[in-house]
Amino acid sequence: MPLRCVRGLSSSSSPRVCIVGGGPAGFYTAQQLLKNAAVDIYERLPVPFGLVRFGVAPDHPEVKNVINTFTQTAQHERCSFHGNVNVGKDVTIDELRQAYHAVVLSYGAEGNRSMGIPGEDLPGVFSAKDFVGWYNGLPSNKELHPDLSFETAVILGQGNVALDVARILLAPVEMLKETDITQNALEALAGSKVRRVLIVGRRGPLQIACTIKELREMVNLPNTRADMLPADFEGIAEALKDLPRPRKRLTELMMKAVKEGGDDKAEKCCGFRFFRSPVEVLAGADGKRATGIRLALNKLEGSGESARAEVTGQLEDVDCGLIISSIGYKSIPIDPAVPFDPRRAIVPNEMGRVQDTAGLYCSGWVKRGPTGVIATTMNDSFDTAHVLIQDMEAGKLDLSVNKPGAQAITALLQTRGVRTVLFSQWEKINAEEEKRGKSQGKAREKLLDVDEMLKIAWS
Repeated sequence: MPLRCVRGLSSSSSPRVCIVGGGPAGFYTAQQLLKNAAVDIYERLPVPFGLVRFGVAPDHPEVKNVINTFTQTAQHERCSFHGNVNVGKDVTIDELRQAYHAVVLSYGAEGNRSMGIPGEDLPGVFSAKDFVGWYNGLPSNKELHPDLSFETAVILGQGNVALDVARILLAPVEMLKETDITQNALEALAGSKVRRVLIVGRRGPLQIACTIKELREMVNLPNTRADMLPADFEGIAEALKDLPRPRKRLTELMMKAVKEGGDDKAEKCCGFRFFRSPVEVLAGADGKRATGIRLALNKLEGSGESARAEVTGQLEDVDCGLIISSIGYKSIPIDPAVPFDPRRAIVPNEMGRVQDTAGLYCSGWVKRGPTGVIATTMNDSFDTAHVLIQDMEAGKLDLSVNKPGAQAITALLQTRGVRTVLFSQWEKINAEEEKRGKSQGKAREKLLDVDEMLKIAWS
């Protein structure tokens, strides 16, 4: 059966490239490579789009519009999507390298950075990645069942993900019910007793990692007042004039929230706690679940972005029944054949060329670490694609040999009992999700069960 991705091309004339990971990094890399190569994208789940589907907040539908671009890429005559393939388990990187002229690792960061403190494994403590996966319908997080019966939640970390989580915890359910948030999360949030969310960071207001859009959304949440400590902002006004414009606007918005304090009649509150690092999750008398967190108070050494937090020796306990660690995602090794830097949790590379491994490349978070927004990943992925194309043109990849690509890999997977989900089959899942969502007045109702996804895809 001829491969869709090489229609209209002689197989010898078109280099074949395989991309591991169907998220933003994978699709942006493919988009650039399609000018010069036939591209096959392999994705562990039956559904594409990675963190655009499972990471972007449900009340940010405009950010998800990039899915339209990714769909055009997937439908390109030289591109093929193969979902339900767990690279490293169902097929090795060496097997992919034999079937393709080049392999690009774009599998993101599915691990969690550990806080490394006593009590972090207690019930009531979640990683932000898992909590976000729960309300966004990631199949592996569908059984999370966070207990929202406590008044105070503490989020550790002050990046955009932390603010997304705070907003979802405090937003009126009416604001969420027409989004693609999962129905089970919506029902849990409707019964939530959480009224106060504290977002804790080890450094100060001038080092906060979120962007102004997320901060503005938090400050403007209905029925929610700002809960800040004026002492955290001492000396900040004097520093304003020397700040770059984006940082200055961000800081001014926080200071305005401190000054105004918000509506005293508001039933909920949300605020930052600066100069604090977690040292221990505190258990209740029975030792069975988290009931608080012990924080070390810090002072800053140095100034600006490079300022370091140093402990003062003072401690502070905060009562809370829900603790969410938002200190970063972490890439994990995919295959023993691929070099991996465990300290930086990336695949060691130079401009996307994997160290000491000709024909192997990387893009996105696995290349640079889990930082930045979707546009950062776009630029990073374009860079890797351009480097790969340069290597083709410079003769660094042997394109004289015919490579079988997906034809060989699909046959190999079949012998191992693995059946792939093509993009046209994902579109059946998509149609079913939109249909279920429409009946509830939502954009979509995501399927949470992989077996159900596969049943619909292959029907």
